[in-house]
Amino acid sequence: MPAPILHLGATVLCSHGGQALPTMPSPRVMAMGQPITTIAAPYTVAGCAFVPPAGNGPCVTGQWVVGAVRVTSMGQPVVIMTGMAVCVPTGTPLLPLVAQTRVLAT
Repeated sequence: MPAPILHLGATVLCSHGGQALPTMPSPRVMAMGQPITTIAAPYTVAGCAFVPPAGNGPCVTGQWVVGAVRVTSMGQPVVIMTGMAVCVPTGTPLLPLVAQTRVLAT
């Protein structure tokens, strides 16, 4: 099913409310005037509220593991709202909340 492609200005959070931003957006493809992201580039997470007494927190980075199947940029699948990502070191998902709505991919 088609889903919006994530771009640099998309709102993506970790499961604990930390803001996630792509480290390397794809400079060749633009959506709404901003570069899109591919699953090759990790996201950095800032402001994660998960502070366990002992263990694996807070979220530091996130890596997309599932993206678009049919749409690529520079040989890498693009990130879509229905894709899946895992945060390190917690193993929780990234949550895309807001993205551009004009460009869809499957």
